[in-house]
This record gives sequence, structure tokens and C-alpha cells, in this order.
Amino acid sequence: MTTSPGRTLMGVPGPDDPIGWHLLPDSSSVLHDGHLAVGGVDLVDLASEVGTPLFVYDEAHIRRRCREAVEAFGEGVAYGSKAFLCKAMARLVFEEGMGIDVASGGEMQVALAAGVSPSKLVLHGNNKSYEELSLAFRAGLGRIVVDSFDEIDRISVLLDELSTSSGAVSTKFLIRVTPGVEAHTHEYVRTGQDDSKFGFSLASGAAAEAWKKLRHIVGEDLVGVHAHIGSQIFLLDSYVAEVEALSSFLANHPLEELCIGGGLGVAYLNGERAPSLSQWAEVVRDACTRMGIPPQTRITAEPGRSIVASSAITLYRIGTVKHLPGIRTYVAVDGGMSDNPRPVLYGSGYEAFLPRSVHSRRPVRVTVVGKHCESGDVVVNDARLPSDFHVGDVLATPVTGAYGYSMASNYNRVPRPPVIFVKDGQAKEVLRRETIEDMLQLDIG
Repeated sequence: MTTSPGRTLMGVPGPDDPIGWHLLPDSSSVLHDGHLAVGGVDLVDLASEVGTPLFVYDEAHIRRRCREAVEAFGEGVAYGSKAFLCKAMARLVFEEGMGIDVASGGEMQVALAAGVSPSKLVLHGNNKSYEELSLAFRAGLGRIVVDSFDEIDRISVLLDELSTSSGAVSTKFLIRVTPGVEAHTHEYVRTGQDDSKFGFSLASGAAAEAWKKLRHIVGEDLVGVHAHIGSQIFLLDSYVAEVEALSSFLANHPLEELCIGGGLGVAYLNGERAPSLSQWAEVVRDACTRMGIPPQTRITAEPGRSIVASSAITLYRIGTVKHLPGIRTYVAVDGGMSDNPRPVLYGSGYEAFLPRSVHSRRPVRVTVVGKHCESGDVVVNDARLPSDFHVGDVLATPVTGAYGYSMASNYNRVPRPPVIFVKDGQAKEVLRRETIEDMLQLDIG
């Protein structure tokens, strides 16, 4: 028998309280022995069976978020695949009606290999190569978001070449603009300010010039404008400011689509709450209406983190505990910055808990660190754990479905963890654990 605590919490849980249920995947439940199960699978048993570190994704959770996104934004909404991508993930979001935003030839080919229709792919990138653009045209991608004048020149050359060899190109184009909106988020993930490597500036007139030049080349296949103001955004007013900045451009240029990008924030800590996809869409649509954007304009978005982040939990095993009296306690696990670089890159905060006792209070303050040869290899800087934690325990960090595996590395030649999808009591490996042999195959020296 299992129990599943209510997802609506009375008040905001404190740092010492049990892990907030709102941070766990939708299908989470607590078994009779106190163990956490996701998708009907006991996480402690799974860690013993598969080994650690290990990413566990709740398939039902991802599908539910995809459906919410499609209902909120409509047919054009695309999953921001840089958050996490593999063939199983690409198939899943495609089955649920979402397109996929790909930002490289590699991401494009993973999606195509998964059987995703090319018409559902949107190609991004501030420095798309000739080869990437050629692949996009030949595959028949649905959209290319144009990011620079050099890219426009490459598109012109490619279209001339393709027109003599393979006939018409079916791809549509959007102009990416920088709207001059500085979202309230970490400077490394702000993208909408004037000082940005992305897009064409509205303020300088570059966006208008790019529209004119691209329109001359592709004609009515230039269908829209795209902007992205940053990542991990909680204040929906930032998107209102984005729409306001783009409205005059849309008024002066005949375009059928407006894509506001992604970046919706998610809660990582017990005391955090984030807007839903539906709330986000409602605010954006209301802003479009107020700013006089024609009702027939297709309003789209590219959520990534908000689709997949809280669907996953990373499981580690505690290997070393060091008590430094009067300073801190270090708890070292068998992963680290190689499977989650966000704390090192952005100072990102996470929670930690023991899946063997998910309801337990966590009064002991520790620093969870990885096994890498770096003092900065911190997994959770201010973690709270139950007082009975010990070497050998499985330790979990929730909300690791986005920008964990996708940004993972082999630093110190540590193999990347496997990824398991769980559903209805079944665990399916979708990315196997990397091995030393895998890495040695690349080493031809």
C-alpha cells in the first residue's frame, strides 16, 4: 500500500521540513516502508539495481506538462530541447503534440533519428554553420530562426544552390530580435538585453534592416519574429515587457507569428513557487491583446525547463562524511559537477533528501559535494538531511530534469550516468551508463 501526500501544501515548508512535495515528480508516492516511489518504482531499490549516480524521469509528469503547454499555446508550441534531449524524450514530446526547438545539428539529428517530423522542428543558434543550415533545408525543417546578417548571407547562397539541384525549399523563417528587456535572472542566462550575442537589436534598427534583407531573399516565407529574454524567470511582468517591446515591430512589419521564447522559471527549493505554463500563456495573450497585436497572429513559445525539470530526480550514494567541528560537515557523493554543473556555473540552489525516509524532517545542515578534484565541486551548498544519515545511504536531489544530463561532462574522466524513465511500475533505460571503454574508443592517440 502507498500513500501520496496532497500536492497543495498548507503554507510554505521551511528548510528543515521534509522535502516539499511540490518539488517531486507528479507520480511520486510513499510506500509502506517510507521509501519514495516515482512512477510506481521504489527509488532505493532502483538505485541498488542500476547503481548510482542515476537520473530518474517520471514519464507521466512530462506528458502532462506537454499537454498543458499545447493547450496553453496551441499547435506551434515547441519543447526547448537543450534542457534535456534523447531519442525517447524527442518521441515523447512529439507524441504529445509539441514541436521541438533544436539549437545545433546534433540536436536536430537526434530528433530526426527519433522519428520526429521535420516540419515540427525549429532550428536556433547564433552561429549556425553552412552544414547545419544545409541539413535543415534538405530535411525540410518547419522553421529556422535567423540570428545574424552572416547567417542571412549563408541562407542566400544555400537557397541559390538548392534551387538548381533539388527544387523548392519548404522551410519558413523567423527573425530573432533582442528586445532590450533585462529579465530578473542570472546574468549568464539573460538573453534579451541589447548587449547580447543573440539576435538583431530593435533599438539600433538592426532588426528592421534584417527583416528587409531576409524578406528580399525568402519573400513570404519570412513569417514571424522571435525573442527570448532569459531563463529561470519567475516574474511574468518580464514577458509583458517583452510583448510591449515587440508590438511596434509587428505593427510595422507584416508577420504572422510571434514566438516569445522560453525561460519560465521552476521551483528548486522548499520555499519557492513558480507560475504554471497556463498562467504564463494567459499573461502573454492578455499583453498581446492590450498591445493591439492582431488576434490571428500565432502566439507560440518554447518551454524547456518548465516541461522537464521537476520530472526528474538524481540519485547518488554517500561515500564519505567529514565533520569539521565549528566549520561544516561535508557529505561526498559519487557524482558531482560532471552530472550537474549548474551550482558551479550559476550558484544554483537545490534540496537534498533521503528517499528511504521521504517524510523525515531534515535538521542537520551539511554541504553535499561531489568526487571531483575541485573545491568548487558542490552539489548542494546548504543541504538539510535527517539526523540518521550515514555512509552508504542513497541521497536524492530533486528538480534535476533540466540542464543536468544535457550539460554533463567527463571531467576527471568520470562516465556520465544513465537515464531511466519510469511509468506504471516499470523502469526503462533510455540512456545507458557511459563506460571507461566508451571514452577510450575516442582516444586514438
